[in-house]
Order: sequence, then C-alpha cells, then structure tokens
Amino acid sequence: MTGQQTSWGVVATVKAPAKDILNFVAHHLEMGAQHIWIYLDAPNPEAKALLKAHPKVTPVSTGENYWLKARGKRPPMHQNRQAYNARHAYHRARNLDWLLHCDVDEFLWPDRSIAAQLAALPTDCLVARVRPAEALAPLEDGTEPRLYKRFIASKDDRTRLVAEIYPTFAPYLKGGFVSHVAGKIFMRTKQDDMTIKIHNVIQNGNRNPGQVELTDTTLLHMHTKGWAHWEKSFAYRHRKGSYRDELGAATPEEEGGLNLHKLFAHLAEEPDGLRQFYEEACLATPELIARLQAHDLLQDCALHLDATRQKHFPEF
Repeated sequence: MTGQQTSWGVVATVKAPAKDILNFVAHHLEMGAQHIWIYLDAPNPEAKALLKAHPKVTPVSTGENYWLKARGKRPPMHQNRQAYNARHAYHRARNLDWLLHCDVDEFLWPDRSIAAQLAALPTDCLVARVRPAEALAPLEDGTEPRLYKRFIASKDDRTRLVAEIYPTFAPYLKGGFVSHVAGKIFMRTKQDDMTIKIHNVIQNGNRNPGQVELTDTTLLHMHTKGWAHWEKSFAYRHRKGSYRDELGAATPEEEGGLNLHKLFAHLAEEPDGLRQFYEEACLATPELIARLQAHDLLQDCALHLDATRQKHFPEF
C-alpha cells in the first residue's frame, strides 16, 4: 500500500468562534485529510453554512434533538460528548483507512506525508499515537503562537529535565506540560468492537491494540494563546476541563504533590499566584526559551492559519 492510497480523516467536537473552527478545518485539509467531521457543541450558523458547502466536510449540529435521539439526554460532561461523537463519526468513516480524534486547538504538524506514515504501519497496528507539543504564549497577547515545548520522550530523563526547566512548579507539571502529554490517536477504521475514549481505544478488552507512535508527526496544542485566553478559559477548565479535580497529580499526593485543580485553587488565593504560574510555565519568556533550547525541547512552527483559512474558505 502506498501513501497515496492511504486515506485519513479527522473528527472533532467544537465550541469555538467560526474563525477558529474554519482555521482548524482548513489546516487539516491542507495536511491531506480526505474528510472532516465537525460536531458543533453549540450553535454556530456561520461556521455550519461554510462547512456544509465544502465537499470534504460534514458539520453536525448536536442540539436537543440530536442528544434526545442518541442518548435520551445531553451528557453533562463534554468529555462524554466528545467520545460519543468520535464513535458516531468512526462508524461513518468506512471509506477512510484512518480517523483521528482531536480538538479545535490541536493541529497536526508532520515532517513528511501523514498518508505515507500511516501506510507504513503494520497491519496489526490499529492505533497510531501522535504526541503533543504545547504552545508557549507569545509575549504580545493576541498574536499566533509559534513556539512550542516538545514532548520529553525519555521517561528516564523526564523528571530531571522538568525540574531544571521549571524551578518553582516542576512537581506539578506532567512532563512539563500544563495540559495532556498523552496526545491523540489515529484509529484504523472498519474494526469491530472498538470502544473509543478521548486518548485511547479498547477492542475486545485489549487497550490500544498494536499501538505505534508516529514520531514524524507532532500534535501542536494551542492550550495557551496568551494571558487573556488563559484567564478566560480558566474557570471552565478548573471546573470541568483539563484542570478538573478528578485528574491525577504529576507527583502523587501521598508524596506531597497536588493535582492542578488543587494547586490552582491554592494559587488563586495568593496575590498574583496564578500569574506567577502562567509566567513560569506558559509564557515565552527569554529565560524559558533558553532553558528549553538548552535541552533541545523547543519547536518553532509557523502555522499561518489565516492564510490557510483564506485558501480553503475564501468567502469567510
């Protein structure tokens, strides 16, 4: 099988401005996605109309009738809605070879053709994992991030490197990241009994069967675009998202660690506590850039999202 014959697509559940949705879709069309399913977690008529007109995109409104038919009621946690929608698209993607589930703030960044990478995988590989790189917020709020922290692949070196890079908050950062280090997965389609989660699949009790890591592709995660974006997203993330209390700590609590939910609750009570965390762990300061560069953990990626969107959706 050649790279040209291997097809792949993307599914995402999104609640974002039309511009961000179109940026996400346009980027992945540019990367070679043959089809993209966008499940609108909130009404967005402007984005839906433009997506519906594109032959490679299927927008799905997930309003009251959708959830009434699917589940009897709308799942309160967005993670459950994401997983259901990913399964929904997976069963409709039988004309593709692979399907990636990711979020609207995540962008594939390959060193070579994604189709060729997927074509080279063994036939018993049903899961191809793409590890993340996490955006550093530009010093100038409102500009597009282009510097990213790389994933630290070596488990043996991870704790030491994180401690050297983040002098205050290392014990609370998994792999130096504020968000997930698991990345996201391509799933081989046309498989039976696939239970799809956010970061994993299970088939017949087997977790991520035949998993291979796509080391020639990175998932650029714009978890933080700037202080205004981080502050605006904070309350929701702290209550229901990536900082919620049910998630584990980088250092076990019995060893004196705190998960991010508890850490942030504590920092929020201190003058500039959250700002101090943001500036050490999220902001592209010269000091952080230098420390990341010293360990070859800085990635420079200019996405040019506006130009790509204008190419694929010129009418926006």
